[in-house]
Amino acid sequence: MDTRFQDTDVTLTVALKRTIDAIEGDSITLQQLLMLIGERGLLILCAILTIPFLLPVSIPGVSTVFGLVIILIGVSVTFNRTLWLPTRLAQHRLSSEQLVPLLHRGIQFFSRLEGWLRVRLSQLSEGALMNRINGLALTAAGVLLLFPLSFVPFSNTLPAVSILFFALGMLQRDGVFILLGYFALLLTVIYFGGLAFLLVWGGQSLLAQ
Repeated sequence: MDTRFQDTDVTLTVALKRTIDAIEGDSITLQQLLMLIGERGLLILCAILTIPFLLPVSIPGVSTVFGLVIILIGVSVTFNRTLWLPTRLAQHRLSSEQLVPLLHRGIQFFSRLEGWLRVRLSQLSEGALMNRINGLALTAAGVLLLFPLSFVPFSNTLPAVSILFFALGMLQRDGVFILLGYFALLLTVIYFGGLAFLLVWGGQSLLAQ
């Protein structure tokens, strides 16, 4: 079955502005946030969840939570299924005081990227097979984001960039952005592989002393 994301006439920044206007109260759950975002919520939510790793903003304790949600979104895209969130994850609350400024920063950031987005290289963004391949790549990037290496420079940024490119590329049917997502994913794998090599090499050097 061919996976198609509807409501593509609404830009990401417009969707974010509507979401901000709809947020009420001191906090909001992830499930409520997804419902506010609307039909294209999976990929838009993916893009939103990368913001803390790309911009100098901070929401404490989100790395694991956001990484898990991105993985589940990738699985949903891969198998063309409705997103399932464990109850504890779905009910995870985000402070409105922290979330709203984050979304405003996201609007500023994404508005610059949207000027580069257009439908091109559609063979990379359409059809059940490509959606599954892209979904698997998105899932892999989410797994790399989940690695507990936040103390290592770029260990969160590189997979977040890959996730963002994949989300925007699939959302706007832009094959160039999808290619950029694969390139960022490759750089992430090489970077993590280099870290693993240095760790093993360093351990062996210590044992040899």
